[in-house]
Amino acid sequence: MQEMKFYVYILRTSKNTLYIGQTNNLEKRIKEHQSKTIKSSKYMKSFDSFELVYQEEYLTRSDAMKREYQLKQLTKIQKELLLKNEKT
Repeated sequence: MQEMKFYVYILRTSKNTLYIGQTNNLEKRIKEHQSKTIKSSKYMKSFDSFELVYQEEYLTRSDAMKREYQLKQLTKIQKELLLKNEKT
């Protein structure tokens, strides 16, 4: 049986805002955001485009949700530093 993985991800929108979410199927979730259907988040529907700029992998949904919460508490500057450090 394949082990379930959970992802915390950050999207950068066309207006340079950051969206943080978590999912157990990152590829499917990105497509949901792109489709702007009922499954897309309300927030993401208002942007022309976005790109996946960050992701982390977890073994449990609980761990992913805790990390999602931590990231959402960061200031925009702290989030940008996290993204910058990830690229170096």
